[in-house]
Amino acid sequence: MTPLHATTWRSAGRALPGRRMSPEWLLAVVAAGAVAVLLLWWRSTPSVAGLDDWLTEAGRVTGLLAGYGLAVLLGLMARIPALERGVGSDRVARWHAMGGRYVIGLITAHVLMIIWGYALAERIGVVDETAAMVLSFPDMMKATAALLLLLGVGLVSARAARRRLRYETWFYLHFYTYLAAWLAFGHQLATGAQFTGDRMAQVAWYILYLGVAALLVWYRFLGPVRLWARHRLRVSRVTTDAPGVVSIHVTGRGLRRLGAEPGQFFRWRFLARGLWWSANPYSLSAAPEADELRITVKALGDHSAALPRLWPGTPVLAEGPYGGFTARLGRGGKSLLIAGGVGITPLRTLFETLPGRVTLLYRARTPEELLFQDELEEIARARGDATLYLSTGPRAPGLFDGLNHLLPDLREHDVYVCGPPTMTRAAIKALRSAGVANHQIHHESFEF
Repeated sequence: MTPLHATTWRSAGRALPGRRMSPEWLLAVVAAGAVAVLLLWWRSTPSVAGLDDWLTEAGRVTGLLAGYGLAVLLGLMARIPALERGVGSDRVARWHAMGGRYVIGLITAHVLMIIWGYALAERIGVVDETAAMVLSFPDMMKATAALLLLLGVGLVSARAARRRLRYETWFYLHFYTYLAAWLAFGHQLATGAQFTGDRMAQVAWYILYLGVAALLVWYRFLGPVRLWARHRLRVSRVTTDAPGVVSIHVTGRGLRRLGAEPGQFFRWRFLARGLWWSANPYSLSAAPEADELRITVKALGDHSAALPRLWPGTPVLAEGPYGGFTARLGRGGKSLLIAGGVGITPLRTLFETLPGRVTLLYRARTPEELLFQDELEEIARARGDATLYLSTGPRAPGLFDGLNHLLPDLREHDVYVCGPPTMTRAAIKALRSAGVANHQIHHESFEF
């Protein structure tokens, strides 16, 4: 790691406060809901006897938990500001993906055990029982369609399949989850033993699903429209920073009321030909100002490659601000920022605004790929308590092994990491080996 130069600067204060839910509180709420679902099954099941009964009741429990889990999955993706800022968009997305695997597992177990249990009770074959249930039970055709849709979404979400899909394709395929939830809802109330004749249980299930639907409509679909009506965002100019990299400057009214913090991102929908149908996440690359926001984008796909053709005056629908990758993560007065390539975008804003002593280590493959070099040097000179290291060259297995020599008090630092996945994993591994505690390492993923 060869530093090209090192200079130093003074920080601004912390960003505006906002309502947010901690990860611990979110997990507690989800767990409490799961316990309530189990109690719903318990109070309506006086006894269980015989293998057929055990299988049937196990199928009912897994079905209830799957229905509850599906509502939780949709709620996690409603882009509720308290979750996006408090838990963090990356973590919410990871929990959504992990929860999706559990829900599909529960649904599969529900289907298999219910069919098996009914087949044993009626003393007929599993195939005959399956046909009878699908063709004669209320709303079973809808439930079957919901199962197939959820299995399809699960397959395209698998890592091997996801890597072969464009972000936009993967994103829009997930909307089938809404259709699956709607198709499955009627089946749950029509055939679920816990809901038949139990008005309180039915009302509770309606409140759960309608509440989640309201959150989705309010935050995910009406949110960008409300933000546009309030702030009238438009592209003011597009500048080229490096080959294949542009900065887009967006102006609007009263942008301070957005409450955006350095390190956060928005989902941007540019109302231009070929771009209006897609909303993509891009981090702020400069501290938000009263009348301007800036993002910097590298051409990595069809959407990002088309952005240099944006004209001044293009209307912008935005969702956000999102993400918990902010100064609030810091617990001490020392911070190390590790950036790779275009991952400098959120870290450039933190380098400008984090309080205390800040060190930025920024690497790229070639000098031409180092973004904001003049801005970073100016920030470093202005602060007086920050150090900037720029390095270039091919990747090496031990790229981050010298962090303890660079910062002898490394364990006292909060560390923010943002860059390509391979670099991020290497940096985190080196930090853990150097004795930096997990709660002091904060990273934002580029993967979807």
